[in-house]
Amino acid sequence: MEENKNSLRCRCEDCEYYDYDEFYDEMYCKMELDEDEAEKFSRKDTGSCPYFKFYDEYTSVRKQN
Repeated sequence: MEENKNSLRCRCEDCEYYDYDEFYDEMYCKMELDEDEAEKFSRKDTGSCPYFKFYDEYTSVRKQN
């Protein structure tokens, strides 16, 4: 069960650095990846990404209230 929590926690779709590129019409990682990291990213093997930072879109709303 613990392994599933970690793999869900490090999904690229939940990361602050995962963004949409309008020019290429695709999602991408905004971090500067080295060759090995880029290969893992292309294989969707991102379970232990060192750059993962959970993106919570409601954080700014909580700060405003």
